[in-house]
Amino acid sequence: MKAFRLDELEAERAANDGAYLQFLRERNMSVGLYALDAGESDPQNPHAQDEVYFVVSGRAAITVGMETTQVARGSVVYVPAGVAHKFHHISEDLRVLVVFSPPES
Repeated sequence: MKAFRLDELEAERAANDGAYLQFLRERNMSVGLYALDAGESDPQNPHAQDEVYFVVSGRAAITVGMETTQVARGSVVYVPAGVAHKFHHISEDLRVLVVFSPPES
């Protein structure tokens, strides 16, 4: 078993000065913590893997392809591989668990 505490992951991510911390990598998936502060821009490009975002905290909008929706704590968003997507209009610091399948390269 592998178990993680969100507060410890957030501290490790912040200590490494990065927006993304991959904390689990297995044969068929990887999981990370993604952080964007209020007002920040999301620099990501489409990924070669399917993704699931689970919003742990914060508020923003996300555009996936041509569709836009509002997200907040508890929101879950699926993004198919290769589809352009961005968080935007981040009104509260955003913390998101990201599951990639297969694992992010």
